[in-house]
Order: sequence, then structure tokens, then C-alpha cells
Amino acid sequence: MLLAATTSSQNDLIQILELQKKNLIRNISSDEMKSEGFVTINHSFEMLQQMHDMAPHIIIRDDNRIVAYALTMLREFSSLVPTLEPMFDKFESLQWKNRPLNEYRYYVMGQICVDKAYRGKGLFDALYEKHKDVYSPQFDLLVTEIATRNHRSNNAHKRVGFVTINTFRDETDEWNVVAWDFR
Repeated sequence: MLLAATTSSQNDLIQILELQKKNLIRNISSDEMKSEGFVTINHSFEMLQQMHDMAPHIIIRDDNRIVAYALTMLREFSSLVPTLEPMFDKFESLQWKNRPLNEYRYYVMGQICVDKAYRGKGLFDALYEKHKDVYSPQFDLLVTEIATRNHRSNNAHKRVGFVTINTFRDETDEWNVVAWDFR
């Protein structure tokens, strides 16, 4: 039975890292990257634990095995990881509905991944619905960035209700910044 929940143990974080490793852009073929999507950042256990301590991640289990995850990253986390500061700085310069993004209560979805055997079963949407259930009382918006070449992810985020608010290029890739309004 598939069950959406929040992370609650170190074992949960270890399982997230195992699923992440299988889907890292450097660990899959270019054909798989184009057809299935990919994840870019390789988190450490310590980083996931710090993020979890601030706000638990959203997961989907099949019995005791994590088969999908969507990482929760509060804005306060930006100071803990210097490599993420440019992303958070970029977000602070953007607008949502003609108001500066920083005037809204928002947080960042740090990465989303569904095990290949479970794709096409609605788990992506279920992860975001759980995000909304857990975090909409505290936040107005959920914001993230997606590589423009990750067509599967861009299409799935659009389907859920995310809107592109900016596109930019940095030294690693071209990115869409997308936001989902919980209100």
C-alpha cells in the first residue's frame, strides 16, 4: 500500500539518498535523462538531516520502502549551504503577481524524485498534495527551480499547478523558477 507521509527517521533519509543516487544526472544515460528526467544535486546525509530538522521532507512509502520523495527546504537553510545562496538570492529578486516574492511566506522544494518502477502512477502529484496539506497553513507559496532541459519535470510541475516566474542561465544550466500558490 502506498502512503504519503513526512520523514521521521534516519532510515528515511538513507533511503532518500539511495533513490537519489539512482537518478542523479551523472548516473543515468542521456536517453534516460531525456525520457525519464533526472535529479541534479547529490545531498549529504548531514544536509538532509539539517533540512529535516527544520521541516520534514515529504515521502511516499510502499510498505517500508521509500519510493518517492520531495525535499523541504526552508529559506533559513540558505545560510547553511553556501552553494545554495545564489539560488535563494535569485528568488529574493523575483516577483509573484506584481509583488516581490519575499513579501510572501514561501519555502523551497529542494528536489523531487519518483522511483522508476512507480512512475506514471500519480505519485508526483501525491507528493505535492502532501506538501500542500502539511505546509499550506504556514506558507503562501512553494517555489523551486527546474533545469529547462528536464522536460518531464517541467511538464509535471505545470500539471500540478506551478507557474514559471523566471528563466535564467547560470554556470551549470538554464533554469525555470516556478511557483505554486497554496492560497
